[in-house]
Amino acid sequence: MPLASMRDWPVSERPRERLIAAGAPALSDAELLAVLLQTGLPGRSALDVARELLVRFAGLRGVLAAPLPKFRATPGLGEARYACLQAAVELARRTLREELAQRDALSSPALVRQYLALALQNRPNEIFVGLFLDSQNRLLAAEELFRGTLNQTAVYPREVARLALERNAAAVIFAHNHPSGVAEPSHADRMLTHALRGALQQLDIAVLDHVIVAGAHTYSFAENGIL
Repeated sequence: MPLASMRDWPVSERPRERLIAAGAPALSDAELLAVLLQTGLPGRSALDVARELLVRFAGLRGVLAAPLPKFRATPGLGEARYACLQAAVELARRTLREELAQRDALSSPALVRQYLALALQNRPNEIFVGLFLDSQNRLLAAEELFRGTLNQTAVYPREVARLALERNAAAVIFAHNHPSGVAEPSHADRMLTHALRGALQQLDIAVLDHVIVAGAHTYSFAENGIL
C-alpha cells in the first residue's frame, strides 16, 4: 500500500525537497502543484491530490483558472488552498509586469503575450485592457479599460485617448479576450482597432499592437500585418 504522507517518502522523492535540490524547472506540473497545496488529505498525499486536480480540470491551466465554487466542490479542498494557488498566479502576473516596466515591449513580444495571457485567459466575459508605454516602450500602466458581455464590449476611443494623455503615454498596446476560444479577430475587432488608432494618431500616440487572447492562443494584429 502506498504511503499517504510524503513525510514518509525518501527525501529524494519529495516535491519540496526536489525543488530545493534541483530547482523548480525539474519538477512536473503535479509536483509543483503539490508544493503549493502543501498537505494532502486522509489517505492521499499532496501529490495524489495534485494529480487528481490536473485530471479533473484538464491540466494546470484549468486548475489555476477554476472559479472558487468549482474548486471548493472538490472533496477536501477549500478557500485556503484556492487562495494559495491564486496568490501564485498573481505573483507571476506582477513579476511579468515588472519586467515589462524595465524592457522594451517591442523587443519582448513573448513577454507581452505571457503577461496578457495571464491577465485575460479564462475570463467569462470580454475584458478590454490597455498597456500604456513610455517613449522607450516600457510599461507605465496596465489597466482594464472596459468590461462587456460574453460577446461584446463597448469601447470608446475618446475615453481611451483621454486616459493615454493622463498617463503621458507615447504608445499603447491593446488587448482583449475571446471567451469563445477563437482567437481570430472579428470585423468589429478590426473596426475598433482602426477607430482607436485614428483617435490616438491625432495625439501623436502610437498603437503598437492589438492582441486577442483566446484560451492558450493569442493573435497579434501587428504580426499579421493588419495594424
